[in-house]
Order: sequence, then C-alpha cells, then structure tokens
Amino acid sequence: QDDNSCTLSLSSPSLSSATLSQSKKSTMTRKLLIITGMAAASMLAVTAFQQTPYKLKTPPAAQYSSSRLSIGKVFGDNTTKEQQLPKDVKDAISKCRGAVQKALENRLSRMDVEMPVGANFGVEKKKSSGGRKSSLASLTDGDSSSEEGLTMEKLDTSNRELARLFVEMFQPLGGQHISAVFNDESLADEARALWKGDLSVECNIVAIDRKGKRSRGGLMGGKKKKKKKKAVGFASKMAEELEDDGASGPFVLPKDTEVALFVAPGPKELIAIERICNEVGMGTCVILLNARLSRVEKYASNDARKLFEDFEPVWFLGAASQEDAPGCLMHRAYPGKWLLARKPKVGAPKTIAIQDDIFTGEDCAEAYASMEVSDLEKTSEKLAMNVAEWFK
Repeated sequence: QDDNSCTLSLSSPSLSSATLSQSKKSTMTRKLLIITGMAAASMLAVTAFQQTPYKLKTPPAAQYSSSRLSIGKVFGDNTTKEQQLPKDVKDAISKCRGAVQKALENRLSRMDVEMPVGANFGVEKKKSSGGRKSSLASLTDGDSSSEEGLTMEKLDTSNRELARLFVEMFQPLGGQHISAVFNDESLADEARALWKGDLSVECNIVAIDRKGKRSRGGLMGGKKKKKKKKAVGFASKMAEELEDDGASGPFVLPKDTEVALFVAPGPKELIAIERICNEVGMGTCVILLNARLSRVEKYASNDARKLFEDFEPVWFLGAASQEDAPGCLMHRAYPGKWLLARKPKVGAPKTIAIQDDIFTGEDCAEAYASMEVSDLEKTSEKLAMNVAEWFK
C-alpha cells in the first residue's frame, strides 16, 4: 500500500489526508481504485506473456544440395537470376566449378569446357624471379602488356594449368579414378614432372600419341624419310596414324577411370576420343578442356559430328567473331543462357544479347548492330587489349 501511495502521489506531494475535504477524499479513492486495477491488469498481462511458450519464427537455414564429388556450390544463394560475367580468374574458376557441379547433379557425362586462349591461371610458379599474375586475357595480337605475346609454351602452360585445376576438383574420387589425357608424350611428361609428389593432383597422366611426337607437327626426333602412300581420305589417314602405335596398340583409358579429362584435343585426337566414348559408354565422365569445338569445321564422320554436338558446353568464355562483333566476348555457364557482352572504354562490361544457343556470326553482327550509338566506341581497340583490361 505504501508503494502505491508513493506512486500515486507524484503529482501532488504537498497534500495530506487531514486537510482534504470529504468530496476530495471520495474522488481520490475512486482514482486509486481505477489506477490500482489498471496496474494489476498490467502485471497480470506481463506475467502471462512471460509464461507463454512463444518464440519468434526464424527463417530456416538454406538447404544446399550435395553430390558425391562435393566439388562445392559457388553461385552463392542465387538471389539474382541474372547471369554475370566473371570478374577475374578466381571468379571464373569458381563459377566454372559450380557449372560442372550442376552438370554432375543432372547426370551429364559429356562436357565441353572452354577458357580464353592462353589464359594465365597463375597455378604454376614462374621459373624466373617474380610471381605470375593471373589473367584471362587472350594475347592473340601480341598484347603490349605481355613480354613475349602468345607463344606455344604459353598455350601449353595454360592448357596444363586448366587440366590441373580440374584434377584438383575431382580429387574426392581418388587419383586412380581420374585420367588427364594429353595429346602426346612430350606434353604428358611435362605434366608428370611438374605434378610429381603433389597429393592434390594425383591422377593417371597419359597421352593419346605415345610416340613422343607433338600432334601439332612434331617436336622430337629428326626428319624421317617420307614413304609413298596411297591417297586416302582425311578420316582414314588420321585414324591410321592413331591406331598404328606399334606393339602397344591403340590408345585406351587406364582401368577404373571414372573421369577422363582430354586436354586441348585437336581434330586428330577427336577421332580417338570418339572411339573411347563408344567403348566406355555413358558411365565414364568425359570432359573436353579447350577443344574449341565451335571452330572444328570437319569431323571424321557424321557419327562423330553428332557425338561431339551432344557434348554439353558446360562452360564457355571466349572471343566472339571479331569481324561481326569487335571487342565482344561470349559466355555461358551451365545451365544458363549464352551471353554476348562488350566492355566499353568507361564502365562495367555490358551484356548486349542473351539467347539459348551459341551465337553465330550472324547473331553477333545483328546484336552488335542493334547496340545504341552511345555504347559504340569511336575508336577500335585490339581484342587482346580489350580483354586484358576487362579482367584487371
């Protein structure tokens, strides 16, 4: 009661019960009862709320799908449906890994992956002093920012680095189930020497051509006398060279191979890959790295053409037709659409067209012509310089 009196007397501390009239006492009594009842009701309400087992609903944790390979989810929480171009090499590798993971979840076992020509992934340490700065630039025209421009050594290094990244992706399978297949023994030997002792890239390193010659025209050995041969067709000639491998017989994948990574195969190697695909069936995952299938004009047969057309372009990042769309790149990350984009002199890269299928030369020309005049650069730039600046 004393507490209540103190609470209620805050507005009039000088009043006393002896001096109040009877009417005032009656009024005060009514006020006291009303306020006391309100206070009691409030106390009951608070007590009831504290005793009620009520909890705020929290959003459930995001549920991410997982696969046997556990390569990882790298597209974030998919808060945006707009497909974005990779910002740099690290972003490109992450998004490429995510595209491959999605393809595996959808049970695709025939994949095609293409990165820019001569891309520097920064995986291998440079022999000379100083670190190698990674770059997705295609040095097709001898970029001034490059010391030597594009060389065969840089091409081989770029392809080997990409192969290494994919071997690392599939390590959960175990090295005995992964095969990195190079075009010839010289390329395979380089990979063996550089990857030796590294547990993160355990795999079978093999070559389609085991004679030690480079498939691009020969690197090892002296000149041999040419023997006169009967005129044969392109397919027969290529198949003869591949199948006639001495006592060792035609190329076969190592036993227990579950993932075969074919590194930068050309038209000649595609003949062997066609045979391998038919032999191992869809149970073995076959991934082509930098095969440049979009540039292959002639296949050994119609069956071969159909086979490689069925390879899913899981990841593509490369130059569009420069005659039809100068300074533009094409990009696709499975299961998204194809993008045609251009980097203006000022500002971020701009996507100028999106479609379901790969852009043909006509598609590129039409998209490029439909760009707003303000978006067109007044002075033409070399593709290499444009692409190099894109990923800085």
